Amino acid sequence: MRTPNAYAIAIRKADGTIVNTSARLPKWGEKYPILKLPVLRGGALLVQSMGLGIKALNYSANEAFAEAEQAEEVKVALSPAVIEGEGDFAGLTGAVPGLFPVPTQKRSKDELKKGTTGAAVGSIIFALIFNVLLFVAAPLLLTNALFIGAGWATSPAAATSTTAPDTTATPAAEPEQQAWYTNAWSTVRTYLHPVRPSVAFNLIDGLIRMTFFLIMIFSFSLLKDIRRVFQYHGAEHKTVFTWEAGLPLTVENARPQPRQHPRCGTSFLMVVMLVAIILFSVIKFDSLLLNFLIRIALMPVVAGLSYEIIRLSAKKESSWIFKLMTRPGVWLQNITTQEPDDTQLEVAIEALKESLKLEPQTGEPLTAPLS
Repeated sequence: MRTPNAYAIAIRKADGTIVNTSARLPKWGEKYPILKLPVLRGGALLVQSMGLGIKALNYSANEAFAEAEQAEEVKVALSPAVIEGEGDFAGLTGAVPGLFPVPTQKRSKDELKKGTTGAAVGSIIFALIFNVLLFVAAPLLLTNALFIGAGWATSPAAATSTTAPDTTATPAAEPEQQAWYTNAWSTVRTYLHPVRPSVAFNLIDGLIRMTFFLIMIFSFSLLKDIRRVFQYHGAEHKTVFTWEAGLPLTVENARPQPRQHPRCGTSFLMVVMLVAIILFSVIKFDSLLLNFLIRIALMPVVAGLSYEIIRLSAKKESSWIFKLMTRPGVWLQNITTQEPDDTQLEVAIEALKESLKLEPQTGEPLTAPLS
């Protein structure tokens, strides 16, 4: 769970106890005031969220492996629960601290940093490369090939065929049959002939990208472990809705709340898809390589603009256009969130409480754009 100034992770161990840790968020905006500007703040928040997400997963995995390796009992005492992790963003105002059973064995303050920094960086780099190939390179190449194959753009072969033959030339001997790899390379070059992106080009490119994304999400949802992750995602949203409604953070109050939250990261990803279609239609080149590179360069801008749209859509007085752009993401949450059980709600509630304990007690409502 993440609040404006802190974040927390709660984990239920095999023995039923919940362990947790929490920490304050680094103040990037205070250190670099430029990151407070619209659009830029969205890109910075996305990078920070990726790092926290990897950190949370590593912490969770370390807890699981430590439990398996340790056969001896660890004394348990009642103390304020604290945990560190990554969750969605919420509009929050505070919570009542509670006492929960946690191991009395103290951890080093640097425990979460050891062995996670390099892993986090490596995971982020791998994720970026994978996503660039799947959601930028592949749709661009497929759309380009589709336009060439469908005759919607002039290919080199077509251009050559329109040249008038020289009837005065001496008849040449029949050319020898070319090797298969020569023909294959010639075909590839034909379909890679750059097509200048138009609105129609970027619309198809965006639809292919969105199709890849939906297939990936749906495929993941069929895996048992991922489905359990989606249940915790649902528990997170129900807990956030409970708090936003001003109700006490209890399982009974969270259970009837909806799973779909308009400020969810899923909605953010869908908005990214839509913004990319528009932005890539404005900035375009005749070079396939330049079109690929500009898509990568504009990714922070796309993320920043999408972030601002999510912020605006969360306001009651915002335009219906912004609310309409986030609607597909809410629909997609029927897949990315599943109905949680009470034990999962307990974990989500504890994580939110622990994150709120680190929030400054100013008496003013806490707000953040995503859930």
